[in-house]
Amino acid sequence: MGKELFRKEKLSFKENLELFEGMRKEANTLHILLSQKLLEGIESKINIAKIFNSLS
Repeated sequence: MGKELFRKEKLSFKENLELFEGMRKEANTLHILLSQKLLEGIESKINIAKIFNSLS
């Protein structure tokens, strides 16, 4: 069911970025990313949003 759910609704770039930011914050809360600042900068955020858009 996972991918089908994503394919039913196409999200905008802004919505994808907000979703990504929420997941990143949750990962930080759970200490999954530890102290590394892996995704600083707009280029990384754009690439992640492109990945989310490709799921739609």
